[in-house]
Amino acid sequence: MYPRHPNSFPNMHAAAYYPWPVYPYAPYEYSRSYPLTPDPAFRQQHVRGQASWTDGGPVTKCNIPWSDNEYMTASVGTDSPYTCGQTLKIRNLAASSHKEILVKVVDQVKGYPANKINLHRKAFQALGANPNVGVIPVEITPSPEVAEEEWGKYLIIVTQAAYPGYRVTDYKYIGKSTESPTRTKQSYEFVLQSQQETMRVQGNVWYNPKTNRVISFDLNEVH
Repeated sequence: MYPRHPNSFPNMHAAAYYPWPVYPYAPYEYSRSYPLTPDPAFRQQHVRGQASWTDGGPVTKCNIPWSDNEYMTASVGTDSPYTCGQTLKIRNLAASSHKEILVKVVDQVKGYPANKINLHRKAFQALGANPNVGVIPVEITPSPEVAEEEWGKYLIIVTQAAYPGYRVTDYKYIGKSTESPTRTKQSYEFVLQSQQETMRVQGNVWYNPKTNRVISFDLNEVH
């Protein structure tokens, strides 16, 4: 049995607080030295660490429910550079497929190092991981394009809502064009995954750069 941290949630897998690191498949160096505030250089980095899982709870420090984003959610350390509501790309380094998902930060845990992340069980399974394993090695990317392009996160939310039963697992920033002094267009391509299929959707948003208000948007399946 894994020992439990005194402050652990009752529905969190015990391995989430297991001493660090202990697993035989962990051939990586896990540095705990990270700045407390994110800077542009850090935002571009791929950080190797570990992911555990939890079933979540009714209250989070971010006031965002674990059910948000089709349960593609996670908690991070209170001293990590990741912030509430931020989108992170998580890559499973244990599986040969190296599956990737996008998760939203919905909670914070005191004492977690910056390269430790606690995923909702459904996100953990979406990476192709068996919950019985408890902890897997992962690569964490702060999804710099979505985070820095202000309308990327907006379109992720719209796309997720427009395709119930699917989750956004990846994205590609296509570009931005100025159509007039009061009309700018930004475009993204999203990869959506359900239990039955994978599809690509292009999202476009037109907005007024002077007022930062949406003029219109559309979503189109890419064939």
